[in-house]
Amino acid sequence: MNSSNTKVDMGPIDYVVVEFPGSKLKGEAMPILIDLVDRGIIRLLDMVFIKKELDGTVRGMLLADLDGDEQLDLALFEGASSGMLDEDDITSAAAAIEPGSSAGLLVYENTWAAPFAAALRRAGGQLVASGRLSVMDVQSALEASESKAGNGTKASNGKKASNGKKASNGAKATV
Repeated sequence: MNSSNTKVDMGPIDYVVVEFPGSKLKGEAMPILIDLVDRGIIRLLDMVFIKKELDGTVRGMLLADLDGDEQLDLALFEGASSGMLDEDDITSAAAAIEPGSSAGLLVYENTWAAPFAAALRRAGGQLVASGRLSVMDVQSALEASESKAGNGTKASNGKKASNGKKASNGAKATV
């Protein structure tokens, strides 16, 4: 596969900053992340962990032992770096988290969507907006919809009505 095809065949690229208040990392998500990578659902492009001290200073954390239990937690991902995350990204992430907390910054390709994205590109489609809905907002909307449906309110297609909330570019994501 040549480099021009590689660019076209890539799936959407996302990033997340996940805060761990009080720097309490339990490691529950790591086996799931490993599974997503192993199954080819996502491709991890970059991963950085930071800690914001109580005085506001920020330092990088080694991927090998995030929870301080002297066990290797993320040695599998050590060196996962495309160079996409730079000091500005780390500074922005640090500004978003509370003192005494840690955060993981992940950049990943949604490889599961690559065939669809490539087909859209070949058809001349261009991404003009993207966003993410918060899980809490969606759950509230679904509960409201179910409540309305219980009162006889249905959408014209026979499905339960929704509240019509839409994502916009730059919408804040909630994990």
